[in-house]
Amino acid sequence: MTQAADQAREAANTGLKAVAAAHRFDEAALDRWMASHVDGYAGPLEVRQFRGGQSNPTYQLTTPGRVYVLRRKPPGALLPSAHAVDREYRVISALGGTGFPVPRTYGLCTDQAVIGSWFYVMDKVEGRILWDLTLPRCEPAERRAIYQAQIDTLADLHNTDYAAIGLSDFGKPGNYMGRQLERWARQYRASVSPDPGMERLIEGLGGTVPAQERTAIVHGDYRLDNLIVHDTEPRIAAVLDWELSTLGEPLADFTYFLMSWLTSGIADIADLRAHGMPTVEETVEAYCLRTGRTGLPALDWYFAYNCFRLAAILYGIQGRVRDGTASHPDAEAQAARIPLLVDTALSYAGRAGAI
Repeated sequence: MTQAADQAREAANTGLKAVAAAHRFDEAALDRWMASHVDGYAGPLEVRQFRGGQSNPTYQLTTPGRVYVLRRKPPGALLPSAHAVDREYRVISALGGTGFPVPRTYGLCTDQAVIGSWFYVMDKVEGRILWDLTLPRCEPAERRAIYQAQIDTLADLHNTDYAAIGLSDFGKPGNYMGRQLERWARQYRASVSPDPGMERLIEGLGGTVPAQERTAIVHGDYRLDNLIVHDTEPRIAAVLDWELSTLGEPLADFTYFLMSWLTSGIADIADLRAHGMPTVEETVEAYCLRTGRTGLPALDWYFAYNCFRLAAILYGIQGRVRDGTASHPDAEAQAARIPLLVDTALSYAGRAGAI
């Protein structure tokens, strides 16, 4: 993704707006629910919608004493297993007790009669959301520290004892990559007509799945703009957007994060070290050191899988555009990225010997 594309995404996703007509709800009903379920809540309540929130509409709830964030399932017909705000709420609540950087949660509502769909409420964490992966506004030392913080935070997630925090049933045991391929194949097939490239990837990757060595909490969409960086320090204040989280193969998470070096402006920087950013090799080494690994096998296979998965997600967005349920103004433009993603996935699958 180019710097111009990063800037366009930032502009489209930053700040607040009036609640979109398709996402309005009974604010008085929400006020009553908050008064009954959120400790310390006191209105009056002002509701604004975040410009971001590709999948689940997200709102800022402002009261005289505190600012909250509400995430909900979008209204309308939804794909099976998508928009799992209940799973988001559960994993954030569990991790909050460990000191891992997540917002404090206040309550989950599964009564659709309140605002028309399930939702949960959490704290608003202040800080920076950074969109341009080259971090042009930072000095080299700060860039390096922010990237190290991203690596360490993801490694710490993967090192978390999920059973000890009550998440032993948060995902099915074993064959995570095989099940993920099946899941995203179903989502893509439920959204659009067959794509020959996607069908080839499903067959090739499905027949060459690497053996799973570890099980961990995986975030599912770990990237810079899903993190809040502290306002003045190069540390992660909060990890956001846990909709895709589960128990699974941590290398799927890490290699998705690593894809940024291949698909963004990072790849155009001639001297990463002088710029203050780690190389792919240094990033792998730092992650392995913190997670007790000696190396990462099958990187090309994982790169192919991650491109395939992102294409499947965008096919789902394309389907929501068609059905009129897309929650993001840039949803149609996002779907235009699919052909390049499929071609890139096929290239890496070929290098991995999967096709």
